[in-house]
Amino acid sequence: MIDYTTPRGAHTQLMGIRYGGFDPATETVTLHCHAPDSFITPRGGVQGGLVAGFLDEAMGWAHVIATEGVEAPLNLEISMTLLNMVPAGPLVCTGRVLRRGKRVIFLEGELCDAAGKVLARATSTAIPTPRPGSQ
Repeated sequence: MIDYTTPRGAHTQLMGIRYGGFDPATETVTLHCHAPDSFITPRGGVQGGLVAGFLDEAMGWAHVIATEGVEAPLNLEISMTLLNMVPAGPLVCTGRVLRRGKRVIFLEGELCDAAGKVLARATSTAIPTPRPGSQ
């Protein structure tokens, strides 16, 4: 059996992603992340596309783990709201499945600093697809 809670790929190493846990009742995953100094723009915060990457990762993991590693979401649309400047350093990202159907999935994510202050939120509409390597 594949351990779908173990980060794989160079991008997860770059983002410092570690699995924090999954609540099956709410289909919510918690990831611990680390934004390196190289992600910081001259304005002093993590570049917006990279913030979206943290949120996308958490939302995707929520669906993967909820389906026991069988499916992965293929994004049709992601919407993100930046609420505060995202600093370098430790971050906590949660992703949850809002609704899952046979043809479409609705996901949401939240990125917080180490103290729990909400920095960004996102939603995603996605298509459920077989997870690569799940067969």
